[in-house]
Amino acid sequence: MKTFNRIFAVVTVLIIVVFVTANMILLTNNNDSDRPYLVEISRLVHKIENGSAPDVSTCEYVTAVVEYGDDFYNSDSDYVVREIKGELYRFEYTASSDSDDTKLIAIVNSSLGIMTVLIIAIMLYIRVKILKPFEQLTDVPYELSKGNLTAPVKETKNRFFGRFIWGVDMLRENMEQQKERELNLQKDKKMLLLSLSHDIKTPLSAIKLYSKALSKGLYDSKEKQLEIAESINAKADEIENYVSEIITASREDFLSLEVNMGEFYLSELVSKISIYYTEKLSLIKTDFIVGGYSDCLISGDIDRSIEVMQNIVENAIKYGDGKSIEISFSEDDGCVLVAVRNSGCTLPDTDLPHIFDSFWRGTNAEKEKGSGLGLYICRQLMHKMNGEIFAEIKDGFMCVTTVFGKA
Repeated sequence: MKTFNRIFAVVTVLIIVVFVTANMILLTNNNDSDRPYLVEISRLVHKIENGSAPDVSTCEYVTAVVEYGDDFYNSDSDYVVREIKGELYRFEYTASSDSDDTKLIAIVNSSLGIMTVLIIAIMLYIRVKILKPFEQLTDVPYELSKGNLTAPVKETKNRFFGRFIWGVDMLRENMEQQKERELNLQKDKKMLLLSLSHDIKTPLSAIKLYSKALSKGLYDSKEKQLEIAESINAKADEIENYVSEIITASREDFLSLEVNMGEFYLSELVSKISIYYTEKLSLIKTDFIVGGYSDCLISGDIDRSIEVMQNIVENAIKYGDGKSIEISFSEDDGCVLVAVRNSGCTLPDTDLPHIFDSFWRGTNAEKEKGSGLGLYICRQLMHKMNGEIFAEIKDGFMCVTTVFGKA
């Protein structure tokens, strides 16, 4: 805002300078301009010197020529006196050019005044309607980065930032909900682990007692020993079940993926992906091909669908050879199949069945950063949208296909 205020001050000074300069130029030209009536007087003097009668009917400014006599200097009109061959002549004239110059100055000043009002009005409008509301949002990202998610962003009817402010507030609410869900999830997991840990202690204690009894020879008969062995095995199975529950709990529900089911057009999804990746891939010299398709209405969440396609294309960029990425479309049994195909696949066929598992990374990803969750998230989202996703390797090309249901 301070920079804009400085610019506003500079513009104001420039406007004042233009005003002053324009008026000085006009006034100087007015004072120093040729007087047209003097030209006509000179012409009439020349005629009188040559013995001709002065004719003022052809003159625009000179109205009369009077020879010397009574009341020679008494006239209501402006005049000039000339001595011609020893005689005095009075040349009366009207100087209408002064009014024309006055009108010109008035017109120039009016035009400059209107332009000044427009410029100042536009700059004030920008300051009040654009810069000031934006300045109020400058602290929001900083507060979000500190984790201050409770203070809502004030809504406004500003048509320039209305949607932006709404989006920032939605982001804040989403982060707040995500934080709350994460805390609840951590609490549930902790309670589950504590409960399972407590449950494990009972069969573990029984196994230890049976082991001590066997080591001390408390059970002499083989039947009793066999019974104790079977009891130990049952308790071990019980512990194994608890361990399985712990492993399952650690794998499932670590991500909160919400889907808002609705309907959207296929062209909307394609345009979002095309606009972003056409420029990005052109910068890295990768051919980006988007095949033809028939537009139709799709059932799902447009935002989540874009997220799925972005994850797939990013994987194609990361693990492909950078030569080409192609998106193709097909239809089958009331579904739309969107396939992303990239050249230079280095993933072994044996790794293909595991690429949608959580925290799994292929042997071709050793030098690439990642968490192994991208395709897992894609599968979870597609399943929640009643869709499917699968992958195949053919002739050195990796192809990941998403299946969307038609609305």
